[in-house]
Amino acid sequence: MTQKNHHPHWLLWPFMALWKLVAGIIALTGRLVAAILGLVLMIVGVVVSLTIIGAIIGIPLIIFGFLLILRGFF
Repeated sequence: MTQKNHHPHWLLWPFMALWKLVAGIIALTGRLVAAILGLVLMIVGVVVSLTIIGAIIGIPLIIFGFLLILRGFF
């Protein structure tokens, strides 16, 4: 059988890239370390987003940390 090259829609590319990055980090560091790193990133994200300008960086850190915790547990 031949295999088709499936390219995602361009709007979904950033989410797929983030998910592949999370999966790569977990493959390199292990599930427990990824969960701990996710918790640390969430805490840093909350601290950074206490200011309005810091929320631009803090909210993505919180989301990235949450995704790392999810991948670490499941």
